Amino acid sequence: MYIKYFKGVLDLTLSLLAVILLSWLFVILIIVIKLTSKGPVFFKQRRIGKKRREFNILKFRTMRIDAPKDTPTHLLSNPEQYITPVGKFLRKTSLDELPQLFNIIKGDMSIVGPRPALWNQYDLIEERDKYGANDIRPGLTGWAQINGRDELPIKIKAELDGEYIKRLSFLFDVRCILRTAYSVIKHDGVKEGSAEVRE
Repeated sequence: MYIKYFKGVLDLTLSLLAVILLSWLFVILIIVIKLTSKGPVFFKQRRIGKKRREFNILKFRTMRIDAPKDTPTHLLSNPEQYITPVGKFLRKTSLDELPQLFNIIKGDMSIVGPRPALWNQYDLIEERDKYGANDIRPGLTGWAQINGRDELPIKIKAELDGEYIKRLSFLFDVRCILRTAYSVIKHDGVKEGSAEVRE
């Protein structure tokens, strides 16, 4: 009943409220990004959503405009050369993810759910199919995200996404949100470079 009737309403309500309350922060970040590096403020990327439907995820741009497209950071030999000084701060604090609130308002994403895979992360997409993790809307944060984040191998990430599906409830979503806040404050699991599995 929660996922069918209430989860979407809560996603929309909380996201609209967050955008209103954080509008001042959006304005500051937009100005800083625009003044410190060439290129657009926002970065769009093809991701896999509910029922494998593609959508464009929205983030604050953290890399130079000459960075390779649709390539996970962990596949770049030297990602640091592409990340802007402001982008490094945004990634460390996860502020680059804030524009995904608009993805939630649009209905492409949920606040909590499996993190959306890149369109070309075929191994992760296939592995998630085993657990039904592609059958719900992806999330701004998720159970796998707070249990390893950038450090998880694909198989374990998919298993944790499957565990989330089984345990999905209002209280479990609240638990995921609270643990996400704690992880962001501590910067747990955020890595750049060859070991990173960041989306």
